[in-house]
Amino acid sequence: MIEITSKLPHVGTTIFTTINQLARAHNAINLSQGFPNFDPDPELLELVSEAFKKGHNQYAPMQGALSLREAISEKIERLYGNYYHPESEITVTAGATQAIFTTIATFIRPKDEVIVIEPAFDCYYPAISLFGGKSIPLPLEGNDFKMNWSAFKSALSPKTKMVIFNTPHNPTGTIWSENDMLQLQDILRGTNIILLSDEVYEHIVFDGEPHESAAKYPDLVARSVICSSFGKTFHATGWKVGYCVGPKYLMEEFQKVHQFNVFSVNHAMQIALAEYLKDPQHYVNLGGFYQEKRDVFLNAIRSSRFKMIPSEGTYFQLLDYSDITDEKDTVFAERLIKEHKLASIPVSVFCKGDYDKKFLRFCFAKTDDVLEKASEILNSI
Repeated sequence: MIEITSKLPHVGTTIFTTINQLARAHNAINLSQGFPNFDPDPELLELVSEAFKKGHNQYAPMQGALSLREAISEKIERLYGNYYHPESEITVTAGATQAIFTTIATFIRPKDEVIVIEPAFDCYYPAISLFGGKSIPLPLEGNDFKMNWSAFKSALSPKTKMVIFNTPHNPTGTIWSENDMLQLQDILRGTNIILLSDEVYEHIVFDGEPHESAAKYPDLVARSVICSSFGKTFHATGWKVGYCVGPKYLMEEFQKVHQFNVFSVNHAMQIALAEYLKDPQHYVNLGGFYQEKRDVFLNAIRSSRFKMIPSEGTYFQLLDYSDITDEKDTVFAERLIKEHKLASIPVSVFCKGDYDKKFLRFCFAKTDDVLEKASEILNSI
């Protein structure tokens, strides 16, 4: 063996791999990792099959198939009122995670500071470390996970290069309001700070509330790379197709790295998605679809000892178990698998610092029979 110095010495196996292995070993119902247990729309699957048969089996353009970039541009303008040029401001990526990683790789240099709003998805911190950046965790406050804007402003420094934020928010299921976005815009105005806006659950918002995309706010548009996911939107997480958008001067730099990172993404699926996006109902109705699942799950566990604030977006629901046990969330999550045959994700793993608020995250992107079985277990505890 040769001697190496790890670039990520404190990074081990992800919690998602660990929990999934435990769930399989104990034959547990798995509401941990965020993926549906049902197939995409048969219409979309047929479009993919047709695209393969029509010969879209070689490299797509580095930026993505033009037809898909045009469809993305039309979708964003329709929903958020801002136009991104298909030829210079949109890139199709190998999932949103690649878009996030490549954005960090493009803009973060050694000693740059990155504000990371916690709880935070687990791909942010390792990417920042790989490129020599310094992560500045900024926790959301209270059991309703709200931003303290005075604390946010105080966290900024002359070294701050980037802010990473996520709405709808994984793992908390909260959404940012118009007021939140206006405060973010005001605080960042006049700075040289890039906003990395993780909006992979943009179409999964509940109770009639709008998704407040960075694309709706002119000063944020000018400084933002916005990342989204077709996998999350169309129940096809295994396809790993996403995209990002940003002003030309940012996207030009992004594509310099992207072309040597993955170069291009599955061609046939891009062609199929471009056709599928022609009908806005395929994504406009998604919030209602998942809200029904949220409500099935919450109604089924009303008599349990868990406390809950209904998820505002994403397909995750946090459950507060503080009335049940004082155990750390990682310990309780493991015991829930081994003793009760139900898998979830402890929220502390989404935080860099010491976190012990007694929350577990459950994915409700499952068929009703699975949700009912899981609910029976939760009610029995």
